[in-house]
Amino acid sequence: MTRAGWCCMTDGFMSTTEPLDDDTMTEPWDDLVASAVHALAPQALTTIVPSGSISGRSLAAVIAIMTFLAALTAGAVTMMVGTASEWQSDVGREVTIQVRPASGRDIEADVRTAVTLAQSTAGIGDVRAYTRAESAKLVEPWLGTGLVLNDLPIPRMIVVKLVSGATPDLAALRKTLAAQVPSAILDDHRGWIDRMRTMADTAVAVGIAILALVIAVTVLSVTFATRGAMATNRAVVEVLHYVGATDSFIAHQFQRHFLLLGLKGGATGGGAAIALFAVIAAVNAWFSGTPGGDETAALFGTFSVSPSGYVVILALIALMAVVTALTSRRTVNQTLGSID
Repeated sequence: MTRAGWCCMTDGFMSTTEPLDDDTMTEPWDDLVASAVHALAPQALTTIVPSGSISGRSLAAVIAIMTFLAALTAGAVTMMVGTASEWQSDVGREVTIQVRPASGRDIEADVRTAVTLAQSTAGIGDVRAYTRAESAKLVEPWLGTGLVLNDLPIPRMIVVKLVSGATPDLAALRKTLAAQVPSAILDDHRGWIDRMRTMADTAVAVGIAILALVIAVTVLSVTFATRGAMATNRAVVEVLHYVGATDSFIAHQFQRHFLLLGLKGGATGGGAAIALFAVIAAVNAWFSGTPGGDETAALFGTFSVSPSGYVVILALIALMAVVTALTSRRTVNQTLGSID
């Protein structure tokens, strides 16, 4: 029987029962039929699942918390990956030559020779040798200030800038330095770059794992909430099912209800995360230019989420809503399949 046919038949049934006396006994399922017809009416498509129930608000809160945690993770991952990329780019554009003091050798002459060899290598741009005072200043964070370092064998540093897009023959330069300046060591920072790349890949993997856990928790929460909603409205659902309402129609009502809950919770959690990142960026900008702010930025980056990070957070909000709706629909279809 079609939906329109059932409504017409039910309207007729209800109209024939109106003249009955008050003491006339009605069938036990008359109230359920009336509720089913009201649920099937176009103007009341959401009456199957109450929109303001306690369970609905609780589920929206859970989704908001899960989205907030996922958004924090996504923002942190994008910041870490961005900082690692900047470090790799900066470190990859230069190499260093370390000239150590050696017995019987003039370190100043060795530094000049190393600078000349580096400048004569194709693909190398600027070459700058640190003075003894500048080299000694590099170890102050570990040894402290105010120390007399004249008697310590502090190496001399030479910073070599690479020409953008060029690939100098560093192996040949390393061999030449070993022959003419035995105390010199060429470091192309390949180890640092590999560690940075590994750290970025690990951060992405951890972020994906946390997102998978968040989605799993959301699916379980929505499944339990949907089953609870169907149990609460089981009588109405059974009548709708028996009188001709298709499974897809009933599932659509739950899907629409939980989609709105998912959007509400996701927008709340994602919006809170975006607001938090905006506050952090504002605080970072406030302290920018101060010694502490500059040191923090040099070590950990700017603590600001890139535009792509905000796009990821918005995508998370949509993802949580879609997961909520699809999980609800699947749960309703499975439950309806058990009704004879």
